Amino acid sequence: MNKRLLVTGSILGILGIILGAFAAHGLEKLVDSNAIKTFETGVRYQIYHAFFLLIVGGTSFVSLKIKKTVFYFVLLGVVFFSGSIYGLATNSLSGFDFKSIALMTPVGGLLLIIAWVILLIGIVKNKVD
Repeated sequence: MNKRLLVTGSILGILGIILGAFAAHGLEKLVDSNAIKTFETGVRYQIYHAFFLLIVGGTSFVSLKIKKTVFYFVLLGVVFFSGSIYGLATNSLSGFDFKSIALMTPVGGLLLIIAWVILLIGIVKNKVD
């Protein structure tokens, strides 16, 4: 599980940097500045959670069960939250209307919050000081 967390965190980080560079250099002529800011929000949260997975994968302070649960909540949360933001920010470039799935954004945000809460519970329940 630690390797899966570390690999996934690394991949999310790599993709976050690529998407951030795309927002800074490739989108500027295609969408307005508000859309770029929106896209960058998705990138920022993806990078935050890439680091989060790297930290969780590198610690022995929480159980494997907690790590596994955090992993799935973060992965789904990033896909729903950041993924929907990427779609919404570039909606004018696509044939698909991402506004029809805009509710994915708050659901993804909730999944990310739950991942952090699960980690907190795992830390509090840990018997080691």
